[in-house]
Amino acid sequence: MAVDPLPLTHPLLGCVHAVLEEVEQAGQHDPAYLNSAEKRAALLIVTAAVEQLRAVQVRLLANADDVAVDTGARDVAAWAELAMRVDRSETARATRLGEALDRRWTRLAAAFLDGRVTEAQVKVLVRALDALPERLGPALRGRAEEYLVEQAAEFAPRELKVLADRVLEKLAPEIAEEEERRRLESEERAARRTTSLTMHARGDGSTDIRIRVPEHVAARLKVYLESITSPRQPGRPDPNDEQARLPYPRRLGDAFCALLERLPAKALPQHGGTATSVMVTIPFDQLKSGLGAADLGTGDRITATEARRLACTADLLPVVLGGKGEVLDLGRARRLFSSGQRKAMAIRDLQCRADGCSIPAAWCEAHHLRPWSQGGRTDLEDGVLLCPWHHHRGHDPRYRANRLPNGDYRFTRRT
Repeated sequence: MAVDPLPLTHPLLGCVHAVLEEVEQAGQHDPAYLNSAEKRAALLIVTAAVEQLRAVQVRLLANADDVAVDTGARDVAAWAELAMRVDRSETARATRLGEALDRRWTRLAAAFLDGRVTEAQVKVLVRALDALPERLGPALRGRAEEYLVEQAAEFAPRELKVLADRVLEKLAPEIAEEEERRRLESEERAARRTTSLTMHARGDGSTDIRIRVPEHVAARLKVYLESITSPRQPGRPDPNDEQARLPYPRRLGDAFCALLERLPAKALPQHGGTATSVMVTIPFDQLKSGLGAADLGTGDRITATEARRLACTADLLPVVLGGKGEVLDLGRARRLFSSGQRKAMAIRDLQCRADGCSIPAAWCEAHHLRPWSQGGRTDLEDGVLLCPWHHHRGHDPRYRANRLPNGDYRFTRRT
């Protein structure tokens, strides 16, 4: 970055100008020629220099209101965006950090300037110290600041945050429990107020769901989803398991879909005067062939193949139409396997019957060997347990299912 020459009337300007010249010189040397020990030393020195320069920078920003006034900028961050081509929001955060150090936490500011703490540690400590209750008084708040600065010599930002959040337990245990109760209650109220869920259809067959919920709700959802994505498996996991190689977010997304499909309609409140369920309308010929599309009661459309898969296990109510559009079948008695049948299949199959898959029966879905849409019967002889991954394969026209002599099924892609 080009720097305009200025008369060096203040020692600070002389210092930073000399630093800039030295940095330009350092940039002329290729680090590839350093050995490992030299690289370690250089990294430590450069990092320490960067951190201490950052401390000088945030201190300058905290005292640069007159720069904005003289240049007519809204604030120093707006001026920096144009003058230095830096991110405005980042500069604003750095300015607030500098103000907190300059006006409230001077011990921490001194430790930042002389290199005893890093910027990441400073951010953690300022957030924790600002959260201390006012009724503690300046003496106890000063003790907390001094204690946390000492701990920063030993702990990285993540561990330091844990210590900082519990500093009252160390310095004032008689009031720590009450303050924690107040803090948690405040956080819970705030979390409830900001809870939201929005859906945005992307127009490509998928929808973005953005959700904000209290932490304990998110933790419970994560447990549910991970129980579907990572059930206990006997023996070592198969390294050829295609599902296990999927990225973690993809597996959580698949688990979320499976969780919704397994929600029992009877456990949900009535919707429109009837039990909550989704109706899918499809001509009989398309349901039988697996070709074409089906209409959902929500106004959306899915493929006939997906409708056939959902008919196996989901609380989905098929409305089958004849050639002239008349209703041939509104659901069908015993479309889904009963709880007793599921237990019998679990005893018989023990796990997913796809070749090489060891997902336990408890995490599998009952699949009609002869598709329900083609008149398949809901009985034990016509049912088999498949994990959600292979259940999709069972209804995917791109795959062929071959039954092996031991009763397992091997899925191969059609050519």
